[in-house]
Amino acid sequence: MTALVFENVRLIDPASGLDAPGRLLTENGRISGIDKAGTEGIPENATIIDGKGAILCPGLIDMRVEIGEPGHEYRETVNSASRAAFAGGVTSVAVLPTGTPPIDDPAMIRLLRSRGGDPDAVTLHPYGAITKGCSGEALAEIGLLAEAGAVAFTDGNRAIGPTRLMRQALTYARAFDAMIVQHPEDPSLAGAGCATDGELAIRLGLPGIPTAAEAIMIARDIRLAELTKGRLHFGHVSTGEGLSLIRAAKERGLAITCDTAPHYFDLNENAIGDFRTYAKFSPPLRSESDRQAVCAALADGTIDAIASDHTPRDADDKRLPFAQAAAGGTGLCTLLAVTLTRVHDGTLTLPEALALLTSRPAELLKLESGTLATGARADLCMFDPERIWQVRAGELPGRSQNTPFDGRALEGRVLGTWKAGIQVFGAAA
Repeated sequence: MTALVFENVRLIDPASGLDAPGRLLTENGRISGIDKAGTEGIPENATIIDGKGAILCPGLIDMRVEIGEPGHEYRETVNSASRAAFAGGVTSVAVLPTGTPPIDDPAMIRLLRSRGGDPDAVTLHPYGAITKGCSGEALAEIGLLAEAGAVAFTDGNRAIGPTRLMRQALTYARAFDAMIVQHPEDPSLAGAGCATDGELAIRLGLPGIPTAAEAIMIARDIRLAELTKGRLHFGHVSTGEGLSLIRAAKERGLAITCDTAPHYFDLNENAIGDFRTYAKFSPPLRSESDRQAVCAALADGTIDAIASDHTPRDADDKRLPFAQAAAGGTGLCTLLAVTLTRVHDGTLTLPEALALLTSRPAELLKLESGTLATGARADLCMFDPERIWQVRAGELPGRSQNTPFDGRALEGRVLGTWKAGIQVFGAAA
C-alpha cells in the first residue's frame, strides 16, 4: 500500500485538541506520523498530497443512518450509501436496525459488519434492535447482539412506549455496558400526527404532534435511567423543553447523552409550507424558537453529537399527500456543510463542530476511529470550509435524492476522503 504525505494542511483532531498547520504521514493504511519536518523518515515511494491550506481531519462518523439494504434496495444500497457518505467526508456510519428483516439477529449484525469491511464501502457499525422485529413488544437478545458486534440498541424511529419494557431494556443493557438509544416521542400522544402542533399545522389542515410528546418521553426515560443506572441516549432531539430536561439530568451526573440532526438547527417548520414532503421528518420540524434552542444547546455542550438522520426514500414515497408521505430525508453528503453553517454564524468553533462529527460519536459508540492519533486507521476527510456549492436533488451522489436542502447554496466542500489510506472520493479517486 502506497504511503501518503499530506502537506500544507490545517490538521484538526478534536480527540487530542490538535489544531495547527502541519503534515501527516500514512503507511499501510495507518497514521504513522504527524507534523514531520523535512523528508527524513518519509518513504521514498510516498505520494505527496498538497492540501493547499485545506482542513484535514478524521473521517466523519455518522451515528444515525438508515440504509435500504436489506429489504428496500430500491431506496438505497450499501454501495449507493457509501458513495453519498464518502462525498460528505463520512467514513463510518452506525446503521439503524429497522430494515427488512430488522437487525434483531446476530447473523444480521455479522453480515452488515462484513459488508462494511469491503474496501469501497463505508464502514458499517450496526445497531441492534431493542425489541424483536422492532415491534415494541418483547426484548430482543441484547446479549447475543452485543457479542456479535452491535454498537448500541434502538428501535430506530419507533419509541419504546411501555414504561416497564423500557425499564427492562435499560436494566439488561447495563449488564453488557450497552447504550439504549431512544426516539424521544410519546407514541400515544403523537398518534398519526405529521407536523408540529400549532398555527401552521392548523392552517395547513395537518394532524399535529405537540412538542410535549418529546419532553414527556425524555422526562420518563431520564427517571428510568436514574432508577436502573443504565446508559441512555436520545436521538435527534428537537425541542427546547426536551433539551432543558437533558441539560438538568447531565448537571445531576446521570449517564444521559443526546444528538440532533442538521435539519433541526438549520430549518424550522416553515420549510413544510406548500406541503413540501421533502421537509417531512420524524420528529417533525419545529418552531423557530425551538430551532434557536437547539443551536444554544450545541453551543453549551448539552448536545453530544450531530448525526445526519439519513433516511433514504424513493420518489414515490414522497409523491403523496403530506400526511401519507414517508418521513425522512437524505443527509450523508450534506452533513458536514450544513453543520458548518453554525461555524460560519459563530455558534460553534470549527474544532467544536468537528468534535460533534468525529470524536464524540466515536466515544459514545466506543469506536477506535475519529482521531488522527499515530497508529489509528487512516480514515481522513479533507475539506475547504469556504468553498460554496449548491445542493441539487437528482444530482447528489447515491441513490437517495430526498434532500430538504434542495436548491440551497452551502459553504464547505469536501475535497477528498480516504478510508484506511485509500482514496475513496476526490479528483484522483
